[in-house]
Parts: sequence; C-alpha cells; structure tokens
Amino acid sequence: MVSRVALEALLLVLAWACALAVRPWRLLRPWQGQVRLATPFLAALTVVPWLWSWPGPAALALPLHWSAAPLVVLLLGWPLAIPLLTVAGLSTMVTLGHSWWEALSLIVWSGVLPATLMLALGHGVRKAFGGNPVAYLLGRSFFAPMLALGLCSLLAGWLGDGLQPSIANLQRVAMGLLAMGEASWTCALVSLLVAYRPQWLATWSDTLYVGRPTRPRTPALSRRR
Repeated sequence: MVSRVALEALLLVLAWACALAVRPWRLLRPWQGQVRLATPFLAALTVVPWLWSWPGPAALALPLHWSAAPLVVLLLGWPLAIPLLTVAGLSTMVTLGHSWWEALSLIVWSGVLPATLMLALGHGVRKAFGGNPVAYLLGRSFFAPMLALGLCSLLAGWLGDGLQPSIANLQRVAMGLLAMGEASWTCALVSLLVAYRPQWLATWSDTLYVGRPTRPRTPALSRRR
C-alpha cells in the first residue's frame, strides 16, 4: 500500500510540475476580445466533480464511474486539465468521505493517467493523419478515449485490489463497456462543439482542420447595427 501511494504521489507531482511549466492559466486569458475557454472550464469544474461522486463506490465491487478526463483534455488541453481533475478528485473527500490516499488514487487512475495517455494518443493521430477532421472526430474523440480509459481501468484493477477472482472477467467486461460508452458520448459532444462552438475546444483549429482562419463570432445585435 505504501509503495503504491508513493508511486501515485510521484506521478501526480510530476504531472503538476509539467503542467505548471507551460503556465496553463494563459489559456484562460482573453483572445481576440473573448475568453474562449472560460465557459468550458467552469462547466467542467462543475460537472466533473459531480460525475466522480456518483455512483458511490460502496455500491459496487469495483468503483466504476465516468472519468471525463479525455473530454476535459479535448476541451481545455492537458496542462489545464491536470489542475481541474485534481480538484475533482479532492472533492470526493467531501462528497464520498474518501481518505486522502483514496482521493489520490482516484486522481491518478481516473484523471492524470487517462489524460496523459489521451494526450499521447491524440498526438499520434495528428501525426498520422494530419489535419483530417474525420481523424479528429473518430480518432481523437472516440478511439483515443476508449483506449485510454480501458487501459487505465484494467491497469488500476490489476495493480490494486479492485479485481475479484470470482468475478474478474465480468469486471473487465464492465470496464470495457464503460470505456466504450464514455468514448461514444465524448465523440458526440465534441462533434456538436465542432459544429456550433469550435472556440470551446482547445485542441481544435479551423485553420488546420477545415482550412479557414478562426474568427470570433459577431453578436447578432452588432450585425443588425
């Protein structure tokens, strides 16, 4: 237990060091007169802690819940996702009565590691397919989240006490189905944002994917004038 807690603490410290090194708060500064990521940041800060507090782990043999880490990475970028996911994990000390080491484990296995793997897989998709919008929607928004969540769930169950020998296969199936379900919703939400609010996606660029410059939207009232 001690060695695992030390490993998780080390991973979290390294993630925070890398995130702070690129000064992620710059993404919340106004750009072309608008604070593009303020709305998705506040929305994620509200929704993700709620997702992590439901359902309670006491009701299940293995804690299963939505991570939302891949979606947060697509919305805010990896450096800004790490502090947000840390806050979500710490909130379970209040909502679920977790101890600090249980919250640390949740932050690492449901937040930091899926987000980091999502970053690596997304980079691989972009290198392989370039500015292809279909690759962004299917590769970075569906297959990458599914692989990241599935692998991290299996690894967490294997290293920890989550997998019970009598129902281990059933638990693995549940992990895979949950990863696929969350990846499907992530892809659906990202597709809607690409169509209607592309400025809310830190990982999307109109210039790269559709060949046109990103411009701030003009309010309807201003256009009438």
